[in-house]
Amino acid sequence: MAEKTEDETVTGTTAATAVEPDAQTAERPEEAAAGPEDTAAEEHAEPAGAPSGTGQGAAAVVSAALGLVSLTGGWPGTVAAARETLVGQLRTAADASVATQIKEVYGDAWNTTALWGGLFALVALITGAVVLVRPAFGAPGRTAQAPWTRSVAWAGVTLGVIGLLLAVLTYTGVLLGLPAAS
Repeated sequence: MAEKTEDETVTGTTAATAVEPDAQTAERPEEAAAGPEDTAAEEHAEPAGAPSGTGQGAAAVVSAALGLVSLTGGWPGTVAAARETLVGQLRTAADASVATQIKEVYGDAWNTTALWGGLFALVALITGAVVLVRPAFGAPGRTAQAPWTRSVAWAGVTLGVIGLLLAVLTYTGVLLGLPAAS
């Protein structure tokens, strides 16, 4: 009659195996000779406690997302612009000139939108730059990043630069300035 024993597998689960009483030794999976696949996987495996790069990848994605928000506008910028429009309407007298009304009601809201876009662009630019230079300040033996992390970080930096440039040009009135009152 065979005895049942429990062996722990590689995944951490237990599997019941039958052991014949006549058998001298039972070969355990961990005692089996390692094949060429096993040694190749061990050579490329990261040492225990080594960083996986997940945080850098997440920061790269955040950088690209913030860069995109800087170009398309975000909720805080929209709310701040609407608030500035309301404040401009409340502060402007009914008998104010057209130029004053345009500046107070629309110009300040336009500048607020540009400021928020520039803020998102600046954060995207800084976050992407930190991801790109992070390997230089890491462990001496580990300087490589996943290629997609670098690509997404570069996208965040690029979108941040474009967003910052557009925000500055919009705020200064060079790009899409307010119309002149006649």
